[in-house]
Amino acid sequence: MAEAPILVTGGAGFIGSNLVDALLARGYHVRVLDNLSTGKRSNLPQDARVELIVGDVADADCVHRAVDGCRAVVHLAAVASVQASVEDPLGTHRANLIGTLNVCEGMRAAGVRRVVFASSAAVYGNNGEGEAIGEDLPKAPLTPYAADKLASEHYLDFYRRQHGLEPVVFRFFNIYGPRQDPSSPYSGVISIFTERAQKSLPISVFGDGEQTRDFLYVGDLVEVLVQALEAPQVEQGAVNVGLARATSLNQLLQAIGAVLGQLPAISHLPARAGDIRHSRADNSRLLSRYRLPEPPTDIREGLARLLGK
Repeated sequence: MAEAPILVTGGAGFIGSNLVDALLARGYHVRVLDNLSTGKRSNLPQDARVELIVGDVADADCVHRAVDGCRAVVHLAAVASVQASVEDPLGTHRANLIGTLNVCEGMRAAGVRRVVFASSAAVYGNNGEGEAIGEDLPKAPLTPYAADKLASEHYLDFYRRQHGLEPVVFRFFNIYGPRQDPSSPYSGVISIFTERAQKSLPISVFGDGEQTRDFLYVGDLVEVLVQALEAPQVEQGAVNVGLARATSLNQLLQAIGAVLGQLPAISHLPARAGDIRHSRADNSRLLSRYRLPEPPTDIREGLARLLGK
């Protein structure tokens, strides 16, 4: 009989497929549930230890089948676009909150306890802007996406108290790295900038470029996710996942130029209404519970890996 697999929802996507690679390298069997709306079969290796179920987390029966017989779950599947949630709150709600509830119910029915969940720094809204954002900062979700992520955290805590689930909740800041699709509306600024720079296409920056983000390389994130799966016990409380480093978009563009040896023309457009000016994680809780690679991947090294340099 095959070893009990780890279920990765959204496992054919950017973060999920990098996690699948890491789990296989550690000898695990992996089951992937992905509707392939943004994930790609080509992101997954041809390996007998990988089972792909093409299905949607909004489909309760499908989720129950996927969870059955697993040792743990990493729940990454989501419509990760803030803008999509604004335009289609009901559709994204089904994926982002109903999907989480389906995972919780599937785990309860199957007797699976450990679940690692991808929440988001979006739950803080504009609170803490200009300072390191700690987990206890008041939550102020500004979009359906952020509201669903925060509600998912509350449901996971309910299933912990009521049914003995062991949720590990990570609030991702800005994750980047290989397999992030620059053509996707859900893509991050790094993949968009790097693709245009590689093709010598002009780059547009909203605002003055001095807005800052906390960028974390996907390989460093994956190390933390695996540790959360393997930890003998789970501590309560969500955990920010970031480097606690503020990088401006102008600094990001300089780093891309340094890696490629050149940059295309850059133009500045009016700042977008509602965009957060500064976002940086207080990651002291993360560092107290988990190990980031030492040293963590800095932005230039991460860009070089992303660009194949």
